[in-house]
Amino acid sequence: MMTVASALLESATAAAAKAYAPYSHFQVGCALLTAKGNLFTGCNVENASYGLTICAERSTIFHAVAEEGPGMKIAQLAVVALGQEFPPCGACRQVIAEFSGAETPIWFMRDGKPVMLTTAELLPASFKL
Repeated sequence: MMTVASALLESATAAAAKAYAPYSHFQVGCALLTAKGNLFTGCNVENASYGLTICAERSTIFHAVAEEGPGMKIAQLAVVALGQEFPPCGACRQVIAEFSGAETPIWFMRDGKPVMLTTAELLPASFKL
């Protein structure tokens, strides 16, 4: 039986294969489940001007907001980089915090195994207005 976490990691892996990463060669995919039960995926899209690159997590979250509206809330999120293992970057952590609760599970790979940290563990002092 597939868990939500394993399904999200599998979807993130499939999304990573679609990444446009000709400069860094880091193909990253993200999958998230919203509080409404919808699944969204996305990948990183690089640009020759690195500042215009968008990470997979932000691509996915922005897609979910575009579909569900400004009240979109993340129930769980997973991120996978093909051939690499790392958690979301700092900018993505802040965006994740904007659309999730402190206890929202965030999944990524470490030492070949799924790791879960909460949003609060990933970004203990997020910026808030």
